[in-house]
Amino acid sequence: MEELISIFKALSDETRLRIIKLLEDGEHCVCDIVAALDMVQPKVSFHLGVLKEAGLIKDRKEGKWIHYSLSDRDMLRRFLLHAVIENIQEDTVKDDNIRLKEFMIRKRSS
Repeated sequence: MEELISIFKALSDETRLRIIKLLEDGEHCVCDIVAALDMVQPKVSFHLGVLKEAGLIKDRKEGKWIHYSLSDRDMLRRFLLHAVIENIQEDTVKDDNIRLKEFMIRKRSS
């Protein structure tokens, strides 16, 4: 029961839903997500921690960077993530996607 409560609490926040939508296209490091959401790193890290604790995302460390991606841990989580992604309208996260694309261009050219 506690596991389900943790999952649904993680899905009850707009910022965490935006993060899930960003991860739909694949893995991103914290700096990518910070730029896309236009938020400070500690706040983004908090939300990533909640999502990870609920088993909705997974992480991998590469050097000093931590990269996050959607979890495929079990059928329930995959179903919920798919439902969330399908039900978030693109215009809701349009600005996030624009900021992410601009940041990725700057990141590659550095």
